[in-house]
Amino acid sequence: MVIFINGSINSGKSTIAKILASKIKNTAILEIDFLRDFINFIPLEKSININLENACLLIKNFVKHKINVVVPYPISEKNYLFLKKMLKNLKTEIYFYTLNPKLSLVLKNRGKRKLNNWEKERIKYHYKIKINKPSFGKIIDNSFEEPEETTKKILKDIITL
Repeated sequence: MVIFINGSINSGKSTIAKILASKIKNTAILEIDFLRDFINFIPLEKSININLENACLLIKNFVKHKINVVVPYPISEKNYLFLKKMLKNLKTEIYFYTLNPKLSLVLKNRGKRKLNNWEKERIKYHYKIKINKPSFGKIIDNSFEEPEETTKKILKDIITL
């Protein structure tokens, strides 16, 4: 199975992905942001499609080898359509969950993470373009939930589908 964890910067995507991977056997975490490191000489907006295409190739390879994948990444409507097209013939379940904590909470430093100005502006941009409220998948308001609670909701949903 493939589980996309959508949401803005600092919404809890990576934390939830790590917990999910620890609870689901044979699960890899695919951090698309790490793929950007290979082509960091290309401006961010121009590198997104390349990173998404590379991520889809990795997802297909993992699935071929019977490895589940959790992908924490901010997904716009446009990128959702791209992912659906690239993964349309994948022989496994694909789930999309969006973490939607309140903007005021996401703009604060949480845990060990210290947000810089670029990240704060990017978070505002994500909320402006509604990455936190897409037309696809399921939206979870995790404003006042512990990561384990949010993870339980996702696992319960996957099991009952």
